[in-house]
Amino acid sequence: MSLLLGDTAPDFEADTTQGRIRFHDWIGDNWVVFFSHPADFTPVCTTELGYTANLKDKLAERGAKAMVISVDTVEQHKKWIADIEDTQNAVVDFPIIGDPDKTVATLYNMIHPNADAKVTVRAVYVIDPNKKIRASIIYPPSAGRNFDEILRVIDSMQLTDTYKVATPVNWQDGDDVIIVPAVTNEEADTLFPKGYEEVRPYLRTTPQPNK
Repeated sequence: MSLLLGDTAPDFEADTTQGRIRFHDWIGDNWVVFFSHPADFTPVCTTELGYTANLKDKLAERGAKAMVISVDTVEQHKKWIADIEDTQNAVVDFPIIGDPDKTVATLYNMIHPNADAKVTVRAVYVIDPNKKIRASIIYPPSAGRNFDEILRVIDSMQLTDTYKVATPVNWQDGDDVIIVPAVTNEEADTLFPKGYEEVRPYLRTTPQPNK
């Protein structure tokens, strides 16, 4: 199954380290970072989950929370959490799905047979409160993810959902943004009272409007 941007994230029920959940109910009115890791008790995954645990406040500032999955069992996850917390100076308080039969992993296209048919790749889905898939990133099992980049993408999407702007290359929160081409100069004069620079008719930059 191929999941595309704008698709509704498939709903499911699953057992997790925090009890049984129905995914859409668990999402509620939040943004969600839903990601897979290849296996428990592995070094890269241990660092990733520890880092994610320490992002709890930054995720909450964005109205977001994390959900994690692998094809290991909930019992294995619970044992592994102790290692994560001990080595990464973190408290893992987000749910980790046990998916030994690969039902949810298959539903979300997290098993890539030509990479490894037995484990999930490092897939990331960012899902909005309307249960729509807004971003997806796939890493190979050997490469740890940049979760600061995932926060950056959420910042960009939340900004551009509110204002008629896009974010340029390597944009960080607080940097100038780009006025979308559909906005005329006359509209831009009203929408962006801080002013803007017309580098080209199709490339107009303005200070981030919510700063």
